[in-house]
Amino acid sequence: MNILIVDDEPVIREGIKRTIERQFPGERVFLAASPEEAIRSLRADPIDVVLTDILMPGMTGLELMGLFRGRLPRVKWVVVSAYSEFAYAQEAVRLGARDYLLKPIGKERLTELIAELADEVRRESERLSEAELMKANLKYLREAIFQRWASGLDIGRFDLAALVRGYPQFHLIMVKMESERSVHLEHFTIENVLAELIDTYGSGFVASYDASSLLGLVALNEGVTLSALTDELKKHLKQYLKVPFQVMQSELIRDMRTVPDEVRRMRQASATQVYEQYERGGDRAIETALQWIRSNFHADLSLEKVAALVYLNPVYFSQLFKQKTGHGYKEYVIQLRLEHAKKLLHNPELKLSDIAERIGYQDVRHFMQLFRKKFGLTPTEYRQRLNGHGEKAGAGGAAAKKG
Repeated sequence: MNILIVDDEPVIREGIKRTIERQFPGERVFLAASPEEAIRSLRADPIDVVLTDILMPGMTGLELMGLFRGRLPRVKWVVVSAYSEFAYAQEAVRLGARDYLLKPIGKERLTELIAELADEVRRESERLSEAELMKANLKYLREAIFQRWASGLDIGRFDLAALVRGYPQFHLIMVKMESERSVHLEHFTIENVLAELIDTYGSGFVASYDASSLLGLVALNEGVTLSALTDELKKHLKQYLKVPFQVMQSELIRDMRTVPDEVRRMRQASATQVYEQYERGGDRAIETALQWIRSNFHADLSLEKVAALVYLNPVYFSQLFKQKTGHGYKEYVIQLRLEHAKKLLHNPELKLSDIAERIGYQDVRHFMQLFRKKFGLTPTEYRQRLNGHGEKAGAGGAAAKKG
């Protein structure tokens, strides 16, 4: 039996592993410190049992279970929770988890549960037919061949006839992500959500197109519209994805040979299509960026640098920033820095060059130009007004002119 332990706390991961290996030396134990590592293991290794923490950075154990429940129905899930998270554990059992363990995990309870699971896995493995294994292997082969065909690559001597017979007419759905970072977790999320919706609305499959795009083929059930499927898809992706995404679809296709051209058309259309965003993620990303800017206004605040900090494309970040704050990014940064400069000007001991450097400008003349443009007077004039010199000088000049 292969057991995967998913927990971001090393002490807990290693503790569970030691207990299992001592009591069950014949079982293999895999470790994952994050949901991303867990996904890689679940896709690469024949895992039978998963013991997962509930609250982890990036994805909860419940979301991880939800992603694989349909794809790997024979995997048995056990959630590990603190007492304060007990309601989550109950929800996990309702969703199909085999059991739950409360922290701190008792060795006797863990040993008893692993023994039960090992017996269940052994009995189910005996019933697993060779035909089912062959069916699963053919599924992966079909998706790999379709990916090459859709990309316009050579598929060798593979005959598409069986694929054509199975789907005489169909639609294509492409989901494309935009991110400066790796999106393995999001990629797999899309694959699972789209596959489940295709099974709900018709028949078909999902193939990985490239590192940031997936391609679905769907033959819709009678009376079902493509827009109903794509609307549902967008709704789910807005809930789960932490990166901007696009959903594109084809018209009804009756000739498999046109697929590569249709895929190229959708890829070209993505250049002018607006990206959609995680419903709560946009607010969170901008708030994180604002907090960082306010604490580091003396540092490099280039648009590219700050966008990268919140894992967003610079163009999309700029649009989202203005939408959320009502100000352009550059305008906001200048305003923030100059308002702080006004506070620093209260200190007569600080030179203008010191103030400029403290708010992030190495060129004092550039700072003075920005200040004058914003407030209508130079930093020196502003400081004089603070000390009352400007008003006195103005009054004296007026008196002399009158005399």
